[in-house]
Amino acid sequence: MEKNPKFKYEFVALMASLMSIVALSIDALLPALPDISRDLGVTVISDRQLLITMIFLGIGFGQLIFGPLSDSWGRKPMVYIGFAIFLISSIVCVTTNNFEIMIVARVFQGIGLSSPRTMAIAMTRDSYSGDFMAKIISIIVMFFILVPIVAPTYGQFLMNIFDWKAIFNVNLIIGTLIVIWFWLRQPETLVSAKRVKFRPRIFLTGTKEFLKYKDAVAFTLMSGFITGSFMVYLSTSQQIFQVQYDLGELFPYIFASTAFSVGFATFANSQLVMRFGSFNIAYAATIGYAAISILYVLIYSSGDNPPIEILITFFLLQFFCVGFLFGNLRSLAMEPLGHIAGIGAAINGFVSTVMAVPIANFIGGFVKTSVLPLFIGFSVFGVLSLVTLLALKNHHRRSLKA
Repeated sequence: MEKNPKFKYEFVALMASLMSIVALSIDALLPALPDISRDLGVTVISDRQLLITMIFLGIGFGQLIFGPLSDSWGRKPMVYIGFAIFLISSIVCVTTNNFEIMIVARVFQGIGLSSPRTMAIAMTRDSYSGDFMAKIISIIVMFFILVPIVAPTYGQFLMNIFDWKAIFNVNLIIGTLIVIWFWLRQPETLVSAKRVKFRPRIFLTGTKEFLKYKDAVAFTLMSGFITGSFMVYLSTSQQIFQVQYDLGELFPYIFASTAFSVGFATFANSQLVMRFGSFNIAYAATIGYAAISILYVLIYSSGDNPPIEILITFFLLQFFCVGFLFGNLRSLAMEPLGHIAGIGAAINGFVSTVMAVPIANFIGGFVKTSVLPLFIGFSVFGVLSLVTLLALKNHHRRSLKA
């Protein structure tokens, strides 16, 4: 890690590209959900959500494998192994005619994709620390979030020319090009002297070490709350805009506008974090996140959906706050874990993702004829996040007085 850190454009671009494979594999598929359901004989509309949420389940569990192994064998080999799993599972997705098999393949896609996602964070932590790390992560996340702005339109474009299987095939080609770039240009960030000899108990000892740091645990739980509520939106957005609002092919553009809100906030965070600090920005964003969702619940408690313009305004405000939370929460959780960056990133990602999947599946089951359950979920987890931050703040104050 450099004492006087410098902004490395290619490093940031590479890390963002590694993470973008994840976003592309999720969001480009959104407009294809009805076609996939039709071709595979899915009759229950809410079952479509599993194609989105189950890939997150694989991402969560996969991180527990690749993170600790990378602390022993380096970051780069894990990226290659993860991509190989992604490749095989993508082939299964386009060749199966069974919905249940595709769901299993999506889980394995997630396991494979968990490697580049985790390694991007671990390699960033290997190279940077403090608020400068938060700045770098914010920029990486910003580019990662820009992908959902274009992904549904890109997915729709491929479907118009070919069919939904083309989305999997083109994603695989893009992923291959990124991994080749990574192989040619990115040095290993974990030097041999800092590697930990692999033993099966590294998973147990790493978890015990992680649990020693209350801040890391608290910010990881917050990431789970925010990711879970955001995942509900990802998995139900097609249903909301195309079924509840009957907006048809306008869906990719509406989805892009909400993704842009997250991306713009993440960019703003990269410019502000060195001045105001990641904790203070996360604190203000959490207040906004909770307040906006509570306001929606109070106004539309009847369950009637508002006009689309008002709904989109609420989403834009809500996700603007999310943009300030994603990078800062991950950075704050990773700050005390530099000596176990691999397993630290893995546990952080595993807990937050595995928390998010049942949250998304549970709340998503209620999003049938109204958007209200979505905002109730936002409210509950916004308040829980705010309570967690207040507890941390009080803990730090008592520590300073002592």
